[in-house]
Amino acid sequence: MNHMEIVSAIVRQLTRNLSSKQIQESGFDAFYTDHTLGMYPVSASGDPFMSHYFQSKGDPITDMHENMAAEQKARTMYENLIRMAEDDDVIRPLEFLRQREIVHYQRFGEALEIIRRELDCKNYYAFNPGFDKKASMEDRGLESK
Repeated sequence: MNHMEIVSAIVRQLTRNLSSKQIQESGFDAFYTDHTLGMYPVSASGDPFMSHYFQSKGDPITDMHENMAAEQKARTMYENLIRMAEDDDVIRPLEFLRQREIVHYQRFGEALEIIRRELDCKNYYAFNPGFDKKASMEDRGLESK
């Protein structure tokens, strides 16, 4: 959500001096009618943000992979925006945000490796010991290798 503050500031800077004619010609008129220049998180296609976009399962391995995927998706989005932008005052903050996504991805990857080391690598796909402390491979009829 911190990134939204930066992106919103960029949008505000780019739109604050638009005339009514420019707003209508740019296709920004529907958004402007509903939100003026206020922040309202929507996708590029106009789909509003919904909390179900957060994918948390409570399993550390699943959640770390989801976090890493989200960082990669955000990095790709910033790269797409950078390719379309022509204004250095827009490109520089987007490059900063892109770099943060790369660092976040690396840190999540490091956290995933720590989680894997802490879990028994022979069973972490069979059960999650954080939830099922008494379970074992044998209890579930699975052979350990």
